[in-house]
Amino acid sequence: MWVVAEKEIAGLVTPDAAFDAVEAVFASMASGDAYNFPVVREAIGYEDALYGFKGGFDKAALNLGLKAGGYWPNNQKHGLINHQSTVFLFDPDTGRVAAAVGGNLLTALRTAAASAVSIKHLAPKGAKVLGMIGAGHQSAFQMKAAARVANFEKVLGWNPHPEMLGRLADTAAELGLPFEAVERDRLGAESDVIISITSAFEPLLLDGHVTGPTHIAAMGTDTKGKQELDSALVARARLFTDEVAQSVSIGEFQHVTAKGLVSEDDVTPIGRVITGDHEGRGSAEITIFDGTGVGLQDLAVAGAVVELAKQQGKAVEVEI
Repeated sequence: MWVVAEKEIAGLVTPDAAFDAVEAVFASMASGDAYNFPVVREAIGYEDALYGFKGGFDKAALNLGLKAGGYWPNNQKHGLINHQSTVFLFDPDTGRVAAAVGGNLLTALRTAAASAVSIKHLAPKGAKVLGMIGAGHQSAFQMKAAARVANFEKVLGWNPHPEMLGRLADTAAELGLPFEAVERDRLGAESDVIISITSAFEPLLLDGHVTGPTHIAAMGTDTKGKQELDSALVARARLFTDEVAQSVSIGEFQHVTAKGLVSEDDVTPIGRVITGDHEGRGSAEITIFDGTGVGLQDLAVAGAVVELAKQQGKAVEVEI
């Protein structure tokens, strides 16, 4: 078994490589060449943690495996980030474990890549203003990935804890973009693209906040009860996701489908847009992409990392 430590990941995978891997696996899912396994995600009743498994099989790339981990909201006291995970790859020919890969940075990169893929394919033409809701660890990755696929001229930001907005301001400055902290109504009215990256269980972006052509990427922590967007806002949008089953069970669209405001048939896998099987935005005023985070994303990026690590002598082989 090959082991690639978390500390090696930053030197092995670039945002562009993560984007390409995620876009490709979404297309493979749409064409039937790859599929995800049912997700296990539970509150463990200790440290307010959410823990689970996401896995799948890509028969074209021969990636088989899972990501184990979750969200530990009290990790600051340990000097650790809240999201903790490890990706395990298995040999599809024999079932033997093939690799263990540090999954923390990979998760941030593939999550940011997913929202960037949605922006590339669904954002209004000529989008100039990026709105950011949430200023946690992953927000910087989200902003940087978004800036790679659209020519934004300004970033607006809001966070439930305003003292954290410095992360967004610093990231925007790094990208050479002006940043302004605003209230949610102004963010919704002025932003062409909005990324929400929180762990909210009550809607933060309301229907009345959003006016004009807008694309929204709902990228926050997914579990039963999760909600970042007002149901009325979701109900009047054209809806896309990475995995429909996850979106309507543990993702952003679980509430509107439970209320009967939309059906599963109203939610389109973004892979269909990538392959040209769906028009995408079309004439819709608002599009929403629910990034639930599928196991195949992790496997695709982890598989590429293992090969690079072996080539560069950064993978350690162990017997089990």
